[in-house]
Amino acid sequence: MTDLERLALQKREKPRLGIMGGTFDPIHYGHLVAAEMARAKFKLSKVLFIPTGTPPHKHRKDISAGPMRYEMVRRAIEDNEFFEISSLEIEREGPSYTVDTLRILHRTYPEHELYFITGSDALLEIFSWREAEEILRLIQFIGAARPGFDARDFFLKVQEEHPDTQEKIHYLEVPALAISSTDIRSRVQCGEPIRYLLPEAVRLYLEEMKLYVNK
Repeated sequence: MTDLERLALQKREKPRLGIMGGTFDPIHYGHLVAAEMARAKFKLSKVLFIPTGTPPHKHRKDISAGPMRYEMVRRAIEDNEFFEISSLEIEREGPSYTVDTLRILHRTYPEHELYFITGSDALLEIFSWREAEEILRLIQFIGAARPGFDARDFFLKVQEEHPDTQEKIHYLEVPALAISSTDIRSRVQCGEPIRYLLPEAVRLYLEEMKLYVNK
């Protein structure tokens, strides 16, 4: 290979893989809109949804079973050719640490640049995650935020404490993020309507399995 060929190869952009991690209990339109907007803005070839197995940062004791959350995600994304689902974390025993998942994905998709899509609230906690520096080395972050979310304090912290990683963290405003899984679970418990907050296939699954009732 000549020097010119090597230089051309180095300049060639890698395909970008979006990773949407979360409990998805249940998945709703906020998640789906964030994934689709991130895919378009950051030119992601696809978005891989990875429901967490045993999330180390969640303190709820009544998280729905992994196979149920997997099924809700599967139903929610089946009509989008750019969305895929992985059972990687659900099948793995023990706590689901992001760094372990990213190492596996790095080996599985060596030709891709990885973009992790998460909510702005979770983004504020990045530096408390296990092996945060390694995570930021492996991946780019897209923080999906409600319009008007003020991220100045977060970026100041990044610039002061981790100046080498600030270009790997991006923000994306997503109007539909006013919807939350917590609110949907509460509505089900109170017998309030949840239609149009999440895909109809997911709503029907909740009804069929009687999820979140009397919890």
